[in-house]
Amino acid sequence: MKDSLTSIVATIGPSSAEPGVMSALITAGLDVARLNFAWGDAEEHRHFIRLIRAEAEKLGVRVPILCDLAGPRVQSGSDHHVGEGPIITEEDKADVILGIEENVEYFAQSYVRNGHDIEELRALLGNHPIKIIAKIERSVALANIAAILTAADGIMVARGDLGNEVPLEQIPFIEEELIAEARSAGKPVIVATEMMTSMITNARPSRADVTDVAFAVTRGADAVMLSNETAVGKYPVETVTYMERIVAEAEKRSSFERKPF
Repeated sequence: MKDSLTSIVATIGPSSAEPGVMSALITAGLDVARLNFAWGDAEEHRHFIRLIRAEAEKLGVRVPILCDLAGPRVQSGSDHHVGEGPIITEEDKADVILGIEENVEYFAQSYVRNGHDIEELRALLGNHPIKIIAKIERSVALANIAAILTAADGIMVARGDLGNEVPLEQIPFIEEELIAEARSAGKPVIVATEMMTSMITNARPSRADVTDVAFAVTRGADAVMLSNETAVGKYPVETVTYMERIVAEAEKRSSFERKPF
């Protein structure tokens, strides 16, 4: 099993939908299973949740589930943008009910602007002890990061959409600042998007991907996340295996304590 303390969050999709693959992912080092609610339907989401639970139980381990709410995302061909209207959509509300029914551990809230957005989602949860991870992917969220950290249970540095809001050359430094802000607030932080992209189609990572993951860990990230690499990639198990090796090596050169998920 794992040697590292940094959590690996892996997105579950067609590439990881078989029981044998799911079991292998957990054994390789998957700590948190992410479901991207921007894709699929309720039946598929329930299937994945039950598959994750079943395989984790067989292995005698706990695998928290993070449901990533789509928010006001508008798909346009192969790209997407933030739509107008409420941050929590009617579709999100239905997905929150699903997550509550399935006793998931986390919701990731997309396109957060401020602390009030998180409080709105918290109100929908009522007394259910599901934690909220605020996705930082908008310029306005950067300006309101202190209030967001106060309201949320943790943050995700969502570099994909964030790269549409700020110049790309600023992303590494914003990532570093957000990790430091989260650590100062005592809240866990996930670094996400394109961490091991080379392994979507290759059995070995690029040197750039290795460096990216290692630097996130040495900067103090509590978790690193895989998206398409494990959802639709050709080598999901190999990707988690390599990420675990990178994370374990990076921790030898980092004195930060990690907040478990």
